[in-house]
Amino acid sequence: MIQRLHISNYALISTIDIQFQQGLNIITGETGAGKSIILGALSLLLGGRADLRAIRDASKKSIIEAYFDTKGFALLRPIFTDNDIDWDDDTCILRRELSPSGRSRAFINDTPVNLQLLHDVAIQLVDIHSQHQNLLLANHDYQLSVIDSLAENKHLLERYAEAYQAYRAALKRYTDTRDMITRNQADAEFISFQLDQLNEMKLQPGEQEELERERDKLANMTQIKEYLSDANEALSGRESNVLAGLAEAADSLQRLSDVLDDADSLAERLESARLEIKDIAETIADYNSDMNADPQLLDDIETRLGRIYSLETKHHVETSDDLIALRDKLAAQLAAIDNADESLAVLQEEAKTAKKAASAIARQLSERRHAQASVFAEELRERAMPLGMKNLRCEVTFSPTKLSPTGIDQVDFKFAFNKNQPLMSVGATASGGEISRLILSIKLVIAEKMQLPTIIFDEVDTGVSGDVAVRMGVLMAHISLTAQVIAITHLPQVAAKGSAHYKVYKEDDETSTNTRIRLLTQEERVGELALMLSGTPNDPSARAAAQTLLNSNS
Repeated sequence: MIQRLHISNYALISTIDIQFQQGLNIITGETGAGKSIILGALSLLLGGRADLRAIRDASKKSIIEAYFDTKGFALLRPIFTDNDIDWDDDTCILRRELSPSGRSRAFINDTPVNLQLLHDVAIQLVDIHSQHQNLLLANHDYQLSVIDSLAENKHLLERYAEAYQAYRAALKRYTDTRDMITRNQADAEFISFQLDQLNEMKLQPGEQEELERERDKLANMTQIKEYLSDANEALSGRESNVLAGLAEAADSLQRLSDVLDDADSLAERLESARLEIKDIAETIADYNSDMNADPQLLDDIETRLGRIYSLETKHHVETSDDLIALRDKLAAQLAAIDNADESLAVLQEEAKTAKKAASAIARQLSERRHAQASVFAEELRERAMPLGMKNLRCEVTFSPTKLSPTGIDQVDFKFAFNKNQPLMSVGATASGGEISRLILSIKLVIAEKMQLPTIIFDEVDTGVSGDVAVRMGVLMAHISLTAQVIAITHLPQVAAKGSAHYKVYKEDDETSTNTRIRLLTQEERVGELALMLSGTPNDPSARAAAQTLLNSNS
């Protein structure tokens, strides 16, 4: 239900905050007072088109915000989860902002969303009906949900949803594999050619890095041997080399052993260092001796690396290890092509089995829907007859469809209101008054078995009067026992049935005209109903009649 509606800087509204109540909320007011402005603002929360001319003050943005009680609407939670919107078990906040620059923004629980998502959520929470506007009733999916609710198909629908998703997943595996095999088969010769090139190379893991190191060594052999020779010369080659110096230092320290306590220890350490450096010098000499320029080996390495680089460029990879991974992938593709018929047959059989299981449940759903359709049509006719629709005929027609998320049925509610009138779809039939009474009757039929959103009736009682008007009010009150109802009405018989009554009126200040709304007290309701009955709130007979109407609702 709508707990609170805030509107600011919109048309004649500077700012209003409406606290709606459970049950039947009545809104009345003189023509032009601004009832339609409030409804127009609310329709923006359902993704309606924004008219920038409605912004009251061009220096500020216009804001429409509604707080909804979402207890019992857990079915909305997956939508929030899928779109990364915070979910609250108690409250949902929808907001629409219009800026003077022409930008329109939408929010759900303070998370920015697009208008389609705002619409998809809002339509689950509020259902607006006017004489010629219907957001749900003409929708075939909604019509199907009505039949499913009355047929108590909830658990069967859950089973079907699981089976249908399993079928779609199996079908996707089959089609994806089939398409991949088709592509691979078309490219089999080319894949084989590429694989042969890679196999011919006999690449080893890490080979490229090893070859590049060896190439760099061979390419710089002269410089490397020069550095090795210099190092060896410094350590042991020239007359004043490191080894000779260490030996001389150790000998000098040994001569001091009689006068210096640590002399022997220091001499031993120098001798150890000399032996280590001698070993290093010999190793360097061995390196220098073993290193010989080999132009042929360098040429072979350069050739090998050139082939590797060429393949990397061709296949858009960076290393020889990437080429090895590609080689393995191509081999797997060829193996898949070789076993394609067998693999595809298995997946096709899985898809057929899954489709058969889903179809079986879909047929059960269809049978229950067909059985419920005639019951619904008859009950609807009985509910509508007291509203002056004695010639009403209704029929639920079914059209078979391919397996879909809702089964194998598409339904269409068709009606005729006069004896000689052909049955027509609800979106293309009847006068405003007739379809208004029809909507009320349908809501009454489904109210007890289907969780309804907040229902807003915008002068749907136009074209009716007298006893029919009283009955329409009774029906609205009955529907409000299971769903919040907000009714904008000009009929006192309907207004008297409300559990809360709001009056919309205009108020002038020094510079502008403003639309206001307030909750009426019981005494104020008498005056408002008297005004609706006679044109004046103080006429004694009208006030007495108004009181009688209110008393009849007690």
